[in-house]
Formats: sequence, structure tokens, C-alpha cells
Amino acid sequence: MYLHLGQDTVVRTSDIIGIFDIENTSLSRSTRGYLAQAEKNKLVVNVSYEMPKSFVVCCEKGKQRVYISQISSATLKKRSGYIDDISNV
Repeated sequence: MYLHLGQDTVVRTSDIIGIFDIENTSLSRSTRGYLAQAEKNKLVVNVSYEMPKSFVVCCEKGKQRVYISQISSATLKKRSGYIDDISNV
């Protein structure tokens, strides 16, 4: 299955490591450091011309990528079909 991240970008759901809210997670120094390092290593793909709301970490063909999206993390999680609370299964 594929997940649309914005603009003309889709990723395979099996490649997704995590979907994160950019506003809440960027408060952490370690997350800011991770994103800065990913940017420095040219692993960040900005798929948004608008204010970013989330970022998605993927592992594609053994290489990590970070996608910045204008779509909220909650919407991306719903679209991806991931289960938020495993106890409801």
C-alpha cells in the first residue's frame, strides 16, 4: 500500500519508520538535532510549499529519508492504516 504525503509524493507504507507531528516533536533538542543532521546529509525531502505540519521517516532501499509534509500527522496515520492503540485489536 502507498501513502500520499503531499504534492506528487507517495511512499510505500512498508518503508515508513515513523510519522511525527513537527510542532510537538521539534521542541526536543534531540529531534531538532536529528532533523538538522538529516538536512546536512541531504536526506530531507520537502514535499510542501505550505507550513509543514509533519515529518515522515522512511527507509527506502536501505537508505533513510525524511519527508516534510503539510499534511497533519493524524491524517497521515489514518490514511496509512496504522493502528494507534494495539489493545483495541
